[in-house]
Amino acid sequence: MPAKAKTLLIWLVVIFLIYAIVTSPDRAADIIKAIWDVIANAFSSFGEFLANLTS
Repeated sequence: MPAKAKTLLIWLVVIFLIYAIVTSPDRAADIIKAIWDVIANAFSSFGEFLANLTS
C-alpha cells in the first residue's frame, strides 16, 4: 500500500473514531467495555489452559 494511502486511511479511521465518541459516548463506552471483556476472557482462558497443562 502506498505511504500516502496508508496515512489517509489512518486519518480517516481516527476522524471516524473521534466522531463516533463525540456523537454517542455511551455507545462508544459500551463497545470499549465489550472489547475489553473479550480480551480479558481470552487471557483468562489462556491462563486456565496453561494451568491445566501443568497439572
